[in-house]
Amino acid sequence: MKPSSSLSNDQKLKIFHHKAANPSIKQSALANWAMQEFKLSKVPTQGTISNILAQHQQYESMDSTELTSKHQRAVKHPELDNVLGNWVLQCQARRVALSGDLIKEKAHQFARQLELGERTLEFSNGWLAKFNIRHGFKAQKSYGESGSADLDAIDGNMPTIKEKLQSYSLQDIYNMDETGLFYRMAPDRTIARRQIEGSKKDKTRLTFVFAANADGSHKMEPLIIGHAQRPRAFNRKSGEQLGFYYRNNAKAWMTGLIFREWLQKMDQQMQDANRKVLLLLDNAPSHVVRDLPLTNVQVFLFPANTTSKIQPMDAGIIAAFKRRYRRFQLQDAIDRDEQQKADIYKVDQLIAMKWAKATWNDISSKTIANCFKHTGLFERETQKNEVGSEEQDIENELKDAINQLPISRQMSVHELLNPEEEKQVAHEEISDEDLIKLSSSQDQEEEEDGEVMDENPPMSIKEKLNVLHSCISFLDLSNPNHVIAHKVLRNIQFEIRTIEKKQTTLDKYFCKEY
Repeated sequence: MKPSSSLSNDQKLKIFHHKAANPSIKQSALANWAMQEFKLSKVPTQGTISNILAQHQQYESMDSTELTSKHQRAVKHPELDNVLGNWVLQCQARRVALSGDLIKEKAHQFARQLELGERTLEFSNGWLAKFNIRHGFKAQKSYGESGSADLDAIDGNMPTIKEKLQSYSLQDIYNMDETGLFYRMAPDRTIARRQIEGSKKDKTRLTFVFAANADGSHKMEPLIIGHAQRPRAFNRKSGEQLGFYYRNNAKAWMTGLIFREWLQKMDQQMQDANRKVLLLLDNAPSHVVRDLPLTNVQVFLFPANTTSKIQPMDAGIIAAFKRRYRRFQLQDAIDRDEQQKADIYKVDQLIAMKWAKATWNDISSKTIANCFKHTGLFERETQKNEVGSEEQDIENELKDAINQLPISRQMSVHELLNPEEEKQVAHEEISDEDLIKLSSSQDQEEEEDGEVMDENPPMSIKEKLNVLHSCISFLDLSNPNHVIAHKVLRNIQFEIRTIEKKQTTLDKYFCKEY
């Protein structure tokens, strides 16, 4: 029999069980084990193994027929499954006691609101069991009880928090938080207000999820939450294919289900690195940890109404991100104004995501460590790095950029960086109506309303080299800044010439006459 390259659901479940029995095994070794065990024609990719481990609860909920299949059986009504799952998580956040009968009754109610013909749906005990397994919910109990680690019952005083932090090294203490971003907002009070009020229609708002550790040595890949699954700017590709960790819902909000996926992914990464870490979180309704089988991440929830003072992301890290993003945006707006473009603040979602990714990568470990230090949470000193001057320099650049733009009612830099509406990332409890909107199939389709940036015709390698040559000729090497630019341009020039050489070699090979 010819070896297969795909895995059945039963084989995927066995991969998870093998990992559970061998916690220290790396994903690469696990992939090699799977190829040999199941006689596959090739080694499963790291992404495949990672997804299997993150989704193991779905395989555990399957019956024998589903396990023999190579395809995951789709939930009959995914929108209902999604809205009910998020509702249960919100109840857990409020410590509401939920019985199985109450969940089934709520399922009937949501089915009516979603117009699914709820009379034909059967919410049996078997359905409830699969629902709970699929989402990792254990047998329902009174949520007034404390969890196994009492992480959701912190008394809120600083000595208690500091004592907890003393058990971990700085590199093993992480903080995560979300922020919204109106990615094409103009620094003009009049235009910006129209943009924000119309954002529900033109969908120019994204949510970003950032996490980093206390010494700044590890910035996790940001999670980006948008409206559409495949916005027009994605050119029919998925976020993953474009190199992003991307999820979507109708409001571009963080939800309980997205958070749990993110947290399980972090736990898996720490397992693979053989690390035990502490994750500091605010107590937002979407941050529900209960019942998650975490092995390498311990979660510590900040007391209510304290995060703006003691949460590192709120102590300057998110602000550093927004300064750098707005610098990209305003520099582009100046370019478009010089080119006499009609809408100088126009930018599509993909370009905004690329700017954001470059921005996050640009934030230094010194900046992050300094923000952790300023929270006052650490008896130990983090790196003694004062980076205020760097941030002030960027703010001065933003002021200069705003002055160069044709603006009738200029925003201050503070206004540009801190619009109140950007903080609305579902940190308040979501109503049943909004839960249904979040889970609806609308806006999940391939296309999203909105514009795509004008595409410049692709340049040939020769044209690129000519442009670089002109830029290099312009430089004055007696100016230190020009010396830095000269080095960067020469490196780019070298990369392009390397590509040209490889392409020439390939062309000669395929053009040989035999």
